[in-house]
Amino acid sequence: MSSITVLGFDYGTKSIGVAIGQSLTGSANPIGSVKATDGIPKWEEIGMLIEEWQPNIVVVGLPLNMDGTEQEITQRAKKFANRINGRFGVKIATQDERLTTADAKARLFEHGGYKALTKGQVDAMSAVLIIESFFENMYD
Repeated sequence: MSSITVLGFDYGTKSIGVAIGQSLTGSANPIGSVKATDGIPKWEEIGMLIEEWQPNIVVVGLPLNMDGTEQEITQRAKKFANRINGRFGVKIATQDERLTTADAKARLFEHGGYKALTKGQVDAMSAVLIIESFFENMYD
């Protein structure tokens, strides 16, 4: 199987974390975050990321309640994913992201203590974890 490039987004109403991953290595790296105004990003910034990284698929984290039920932000994340598909014609997938923020904070803390825990870095690391769990589910 050839390697696929995955662009991952951790959707939020103020900030959207971004990461890039490769199925060949099953790993991902944080890129940063895109500012959003009430959940709406600057679409040209999203377009530039897609242009730069040429992903085979875009994965958007789905923020679910701990019991697996949806909340308002879940619908907004789905809409964000659908808009990426509609605007840029890129294949999309969604990935359950329960616990990724807590995991991202723990992972960043291990590497850099409290100073590593800026909002943008947490969002980008959450996007890394979204891609990694997407890869894990690909091979289950």
